[in-house]
Amino acid sequence: MQDLKELSVEDIQEKLRSTEREYVQLKFDHASKGLDSPIRIRKMRRDIARMKTELRNRELSDADSAVMAKRERIRNRRRKS
Repeated sequence: MQDLKELSVEDIQEKLRSTEREYVQLKFDHASKGLDSPIRIRKMRRDIARMKTELRNRELSDADSAVMAKRERIRNRRRKS
């Protein structure tokens, strides 16, 4: 998953979609007939989270100051609660 930083946003999104489809299929297979290694489900779920995190980090790094100011206000409001 280290190569995520080298991929473009479109490539990561495509990889994410295919991994999510594969994850759903693995869960179905595991429920119906079982898997030799159910650890694959956990690893795949973590890979999906890594891809989503990388996409979100890129989204935030490309955001303008107005978006970041709004985000900061929301974060401050949550801290006060």
